[in-house]
Amino acid sequence: MSPQAVTRHLLERSQVRYSRASGPGGQHRDHTESRAELVIGRDALEGLPDDVAARLLDRLHLTKRPLRLASQNDRSRERNRATVERALLSRVEAALRPRTARKATRPSASAVARRLDQKAARSRTKSLRRRPEAD
Repeated sequence: MSPQAVTRHLLERSQVRYSRASGPGGQHRDHTESRAELVIGRDALEGLPDDVAARLLDRLHLTKRPLRLASQNDRSRERNRATVERALLSRVEAALRPRTARKATRPSASAVARRLDQKAARSRTKSLRRRPEAD
């Protein structure tokens, strides 16, 4: 499934709440509910293929709590909602992107030498802090 199709599926099964935005804005801010908050619960994954649902469940951390995305940057309710939907699309794209496997590497010879030099210098510093040996 494409990220756009998954996002549409999630949007159909999510809740959008509107509330008063905080910050400057005077009377307009005090009288309009322009802050948009999108809440996606675990049950929104029903109907998706099992592998996609499992990946979203893990990478969006839906096992712990619902996903909440909010925007109050614009004065318009519709623009804030569009901003939240774009944020959801980018999160879904990132969650569905396959992770590249890490290739095990060995430190270079110069990195090993540098590490050993640092350890020797630290050892010398600490040995100078010891009490002098009695003769």
